[in-house]
Amino acid sequence: MSEDQWTKIDTYTSNLMVEHDAALDLAAKASAEAGLPEIAVAPNQGKFLHLLARTHGARRILEIGAFGGYSAIWLARALPEGGTLTTLEAEPSFAEVAQRNIDNAGLSDVVDLRVGKALDTLPELAGGEPFDLVFIDADKANIPEYFGWALKLTRPGSVIVVDNVVLDGLVVEADSPNPAVQGVRRFNQLVADEPRVTATTVQTVGSRGHDGFCLMLVES
Repeated sequence: MSEDQWTKIDTYTSNLMVEHDAALDLAAKASAEAGLPEIAVAPNQGKFLHLLARTHGARRILEIGAFGGYSAIWLARALPEGGTLTTLEAEPSFAEVAQRNIDNAGLSDVVDLRVGKALDTLPELAGGEPFDLVFIDADKANIPEYFGWALKLTRPGSVIVVDNVVLDGLVVEADSPNPAVQGVRRFNQLVADEPRVTATTVQTVGSRGHDGFCLMLVES
């Protein structure tokens, strides 16, 4: 089956099950017009995150990698009254687009967008109330470090989701010189050796190609 067919299936199912939404459409358009690469989650993946946050009853969500704000809108809309989303973005130009999209969606009162390298801004969150859900969708070379911070900032019962852990199948190439591949492989080994979480990885195919996500439950 080709990527063209995967995209057709994504389009077909999204047209049936993902509601048309002006703010999300505008966020995608604004990101494209600003020159951001097309690497944000697809609409069906955004709704998956939304449903995961709702079924988990997440009141405090942390997103590492705001990009253009598309996934932040999905996640923030899953919050109950009084809930908050903290999203981190290293690239100021991306953060500017994300903030406009978040404001346009009417979510500026529940979303705290912090600009700077995540490894610099994550320590600012230490000592606060634990997060119920963490979504990591940032540079893959530093995924192991982001995972370490996710463990520090959560509690037993929290959920951690890491996106892009298959990398078009390249993750199986142990000798790859690609820093992203090596980052994901180090992350996978850390998860396998970490007694505080139980996890699984699911491959995905669709309009964003061949990839996958790792879903973890913090148990202790």
